Amino acid sequence: MTDTIQELLRRRAEDPCLALLYEEEQWSWREYVEESSRRATALIAAHDPSRPFHVGLLLDNTPEMAMALAAAGLGGFVVAGLNTTRRGEGLARDTRHADCQIVLTDREHLPLLQDLDLGGARVIDVAGAEWHDLVSTADPSAAPVVEVQPQDLFMLIFTSGTSGEPKAVRVTHEKVALPGVYLVQMFGLTSADRLYLAMPMFHSNAIMAGWGPGLVSGAAMALARRFSASQFLDDLRRYGATYMNYVGKPLAYVLATPPRPDDAENSLRLAFGNEASDQDIDAFAQRFGCRVQDGFGSTENAVVISRVPGTPVGSLGQPLEGVKVLNAATGEECPPAKLGLDGEVLNLDDAVGELVNTAGAGQFAGYYKDEAATAARMRGGMYWSGDLAYRDEAGFVYFAGRTSDWLRVDGENIAAAPVERLLLRHPDVNRAAVYAVPDELVGDQLMAALVLRSGARFDPAGFTAFLDAQPDLGTKMWPRFVRMASDLPSTATNKTLKRELIRQGVDAAGDPVWEREPRGTSYVSR
Repeated sequence: MTDTIQELLRRRAEDPCLALLYEEEQWSWREYVEESSRRATALIAAHDPSRPFHVGLLLDNTPEMAMALAAAGLGGFVVAGLNTTRRGEGLARDTRHADCQIVLTDREHLPLLQDLDLGGARVIDVAGAEWHDLVSTADPSAAPVVEVQPQDLFMLIFTSGTSGEPKAVRVTHEKVALPGVYLVQMFGLTSADRLYLAMPMFHSNAIMAGWGPGLVSGAAMALARRFSASQFLDDLRRYGATYMNYVGKPLAYVLATPPRPDDAENSLRLAFGNEASDQDIDAFAQRFGCRVQDGFGSTENAVVISRVPGTPVGSLGQPLEGVKVLNAATGEECPPAKLGLDGEVLNLDDAVGELVNTAGAGQFAGYYKDEAATAARMRGGMYWSGDLAYRDEAGFVYFAGRTSDWLRVDGENIAAAPVERLLLRHPDVNRAAVYAVPDELVGDQLMAALVLRSGARFDPAGFTAFLDAQPDLGTKMWPRFVRMASDLPSTATNKTLKRELIRQGVDAAGDPVWEREPRGTSYVSR
């Protein structure tokens, strides 16, 4: 039978080994479970039994955040991760949608909630006297609300919102416990390890790839309040971290910092996450002397693809059984990609389709209070991810972008992700985003926003020569506009917000933009 978070924590109730590190503070597992039990009892006493027992957490990666998560596991109630970068009505909407009757926050984030309609939620400052009194008088041995089962709801985690309003994913106890067990076994994590948790704990990556493995293995968890590329190496050394999880572009951010001669002199042996480029995976592993294992997944956790030995450059890896690339219009499986002599995809229109778990929902337990969105994902008893991809003859999967990432350039369909992979080959490019801007006549023009590595400058002639030297770059894939961005708009989980780039248009204020001649290959400044 699958463990629950409740059971995993109970097993640690007498464990004297280190559990939490935060700046100059630390807690053993015994202390962590006891303090979390106090908070569970305090919240049980404070909650209104006539309303859903949902507690919103508007906190960074602090001890109070880690203890509130454990309190929910022990107490058998539900927590909702509230995105600390959300503002105004968006934040209020998330709080109301998640049916939060209590919101735990701190002095930094408390002003964000002022004058918002939170649906009657009681806001408690975890640094204030009210919370101190509730916790200090609570009995850590008090019984939980319920004895939970693996399928019971533990947390509501909002999607990143890169393609629309965030949706609240239902995260059950087993949805945290199962990946925890899997990762501990795959990577051989033990209580001797120290896990560096810098990704936001209101998001699935930190919960399933960081906190969950900590509960299963008994390893100590070192909390970084927020991810900081400049503080990264100092944190590794400070905490003696041996493992880290990541999502989005943090490897690229770290690699953009000036290298040090002693970068590899650290304790890190493994970085696990998703969405890093091949170039960043190799460069990060070499620079910091560790192994980087990148995979593919989402908060819904219904489509899983893993890198295996022999995974080609640019590929996500091999999918689990049942995961296929289907044509959304016909429901038929797309044919494998036909590659030219230089590796270019010759049948992109036919080969690209949507990644689908044809075996069912996987670990997807639906969206909270959003039957329409759940039904849109679960069509015909299969999970449709909204991610575009294609497969080669050997079955390896290549990401092609979101379903909104199709561009129609001069009558030809172009997928954004393959172009981004090509641009990242340029030695001066740290990050790249490809998206559509309107063509002056019909369809789209392809625009690329590039963030260059520290100290690099854009050389238009050199960029033209680079593109011309890429044998698998089709003529329609050449960017019409190239923006030299100081940074890319992103979510709290380091995912690029392309809709914001699209909104900013061709002449983005403050950033230089270069334009390619309509029928040529040279770039001139706009």
